[in-house]
Amino acid sequence: MLSLEADRGIHIAGRWRSGGAGRFDVVDPATTEVLASVANGSVDDATAAVDAAVSAAASWAATPPRQRSDVLRRTYELMHRDHDALSRLIAAENGKSLADARAEVGYAAEFFRWYAEEAVRAEGRYSHAPAGGARTLVTYRPVGVAALVTPWNFPAAMATRKIGPALAAGCTVVLKPAAETPLTALAIVRLLAEAGAPDGVVNLVPTTDAAGVVGAWLADPRVRKLSFTGSTRVGRLLLHQAADRVVNTSMELGGNAPFVVTADADLDAAVAGAMIAKFRGGGQACVSANRFYAHADVAEEFTARLGKEVEALRVGPAADADNQIGPLISAKAVADITELVEDALGRGARVAARAEVPDGPGFFLPPTVLSDVPADARVVREEIFGPVAPVVTWRDEDELRRMVNDTEMGLAAYVFAGELQRAVDLAEHVDAGMVGINRGIVSDPAAPFGGTKQSGLGREGSHEGLHEFTETQYLSLDW
Repeated sequence: MLSLEADRGIHIAGRWRSGGAGRFDVVDPATTEVLASVANGSVDDATAAVDAAVSAAASWAATPPRQRSDVLRRTYELMHRDHDALSRLIAAENGKSLADARAEVGYAAEFFRWYAEEAVRAEGRYSHAPAGGARTLVTYRPVGVAALVTPWNFPAAMATRKIGPALAAGCTVVLKPAAETPLTALAIVRLLAEAGAPDGVVNLVPTTDAAGVVGAWLADPRVRKLSFTGSTRVGRLLLHQAADRVVNTSMELGGNAPFVVTADADLDAAVAGAMIAKFRGGGQACVSANRFYAHADVAEEFTARLGKEVEALRVGPAADADNQIGPLISAKAVADITELVEDALGRGARVAARAEVPDGPGFFLPPTVLSDVPADARVVREEIFGPVAPVVTWRDEDELRRMVNDTEMGLAAYVFAGELQRAVDLAEHVDAGMVGINRGIVSDPAAPFGGTKQSGLGREGSHEGLHEFTETQYLSLDW
């Protein structure tokens, strides 16, 4: 395991410090044992973090892009150096399988490499004013101090997906990780310091008082940017607060991803894609397939094949590297999803397949496939955030399109069809920011990640992610 200073887990201006609100425990969801006691940040700590970010802002913005790039590239290399230790740390505090944790470290590190490359691609434009007599010069400047708020389900990737573009653009940051999984953030901040990030450029405030800390940042006129990943409910509250000062915001919120299987789909590919889209990370991802729509001609066979794969899943603690699915993050998560399943069964759905889970301890929920699910069941209408796959049968394509888009969410979707033209046509009619066509994964640091409707604002990753941390300035030159 990486060496951490968890008891002094607040990192401000290059120094570790204890918290103004004491400490809080981090629990392993697979064993319910305490992993570490972490410094608990207060509102005063939040303000001190902004003080440090402001002090470092001018010099970091003025740092040549190549030097900023070098810091990010070195951090990428250090993450790969510590790949095994980081993977075990994520598996311990998050509970996901070791294989999923290893995949997350590789994905997370890639954001630092991508934005190391983007940092030196400074762009702008020069043009003639149409009326003559002037020239137009457009540049992009760092937005300023950025507050980053990350969730527990991808403790490494959600941090690097924000830190990478912020630092590449020339911003300094204050970071609040989820209270369930702060240890990975501590490790990443340590690696950034080792890579040469100057004091005050990256500041970390773990806390159990999320509302107080983030509220203090949003009320501080020196904070110019909020980048948040989390639930739509919390995102709405933060947008209300951000509106008081018209803070530049990026929001990656909840999802309710449909997974469509047409009559001519390759069922082997569809089942393989479903296992990735639904069960990676135990289904605890905003882009996880949430509701499955299988055409009546193939629904029975698709459900049977998917069920066979699900029943073969090995569920248990990540301490056993052969386990494929870990626990949920909390007892409440188990209770909430169990309630959704029971509601569906009460409406006529049936359990088509279910994997075995250990007796305990830990917050384990059996991976489950439900068939004959009514389209209006809660398990279809609400985000599950767990390893349950409800299958709805469809016949009419117009009705399918209505069901797919009948949600306030629009983050991700998946379409499996034999004819590519038809698959693309279906995808173009889905009101979502990302659609996987004949593949069960959409996340890529080089692609713009984000959704429509109440799934968020803005995009992360790709070149668009860099612009989330810049302001456009236009200079009109007399000619």
